[in-house]
Amino acid sequence: MLHVPVGSREKGDDFSSDDSLIEHFDVIIVGSGPAGYTASIYTSRAKLKTLIITGSLPGGQLMTTSEVENYPGFPNGIFGPELMINMKQQSERFGTTMITDEVTKVDFKNMPFKIYTESSIYTAESVLISTGATPRKLGIEPEQAFSGRGISYCATCDGPFFKDQHIVVVGGGDTALEEANFLTKFGKSVKIIHRRDNLRASKILQERAFENPKIEFIWNSTVVDIKGDGKISSIIIKNNKTGVETKLNVGGLFVAIGHEPNTSIFKDQIDMDDRGYVIVKNHTNTNIDGVFASGDVHDYRYRQAITAAGFGCMAALDIEKWLAERKQ
Repeated sequence: MLHVPVGSREKGDDFSSDDSLIEHFDVIIVGSGPAGYTASIYTSRAKLKTLIITGSLPGGQLMTTSEVENYPGFPNGIFGPELMINMKQQSERFGTTMITDEVTKVDFKNMPFKIYTESSIYTAESVLISTGATPRKLGIEPEQAFSGRGISYCATCDGPFFKDQHIVVVGGGDTALEEANFLTKFGKSVKIIHRRDNLRASKILQERAFENPKIEFIWNSTVVDIKGDGKISSIIIKNNKTGVETKLNVGGLFVAIGHEPNTSIFKDQIDMDDRGYVIVKNHTNTNIDGVFASGDVHDYRYRQAITAAGFGCMAALDIEKWLAERKQ
């Protein structure tokens, strides 16, 4: 395997001085999390030489969540990091190679495919993109401290934890209104804070929200501060037109202002939509023969651990079949 220490690397070095040192794999999975780990379990069990390049946060978003109650097989729930560690260990049991590194660029123009990291280069017969998507944040200082302690980015994941609480949803699109309607099943009240005085959401979702007696809208406002002692207890909102700040006592704050797919390194290599999500055909195939995608990197609708794992399974089976057909 070619490995050049970062400190000694020359600017623009493409690691091409000795291709005999490059390690080759049947499958390289870029990104970990439920999709990547599940796929690797299947490919490694199928005796395919598999590498996962995990990124800087092995396990993905679930490493930053608390209890997961809706993943099948755990009747008493399981903590997100524990679930990801279990998946990682199961994958390693079947022989998957794990590298904690960041992919800096890829070359899908020629076979074998090349994957460049900060310190090495790898080649592969097939590649699975499982880099996920990152929720857009409010961008205020206390947000990180209260993430998982009253702040959530997924109502269907965390809504049941907020029974009989006063809940706030930030956003004005379809996701925000869908989540607000869903949260009325649990919360005493749901306030939607939107920075404008009109919504981007579809008309039918607007009608449902306006007709729901538990939902109240706060227009032309943004969240500027979050208060609490270990857990969120209140927020400070500011009216964008008057400048007046108001304190709201809340038990839960759901941020629903969109997601950013983690696909910048694949630009000009594969087809993506105008939001940056990977375009798939026939379930997990991209437009490049031999390059596949699974999970939130293409799935902007469901965004659940179980659906990501399902897509990972599908991609692994597609890869196994594709590689087998190439050898015939």
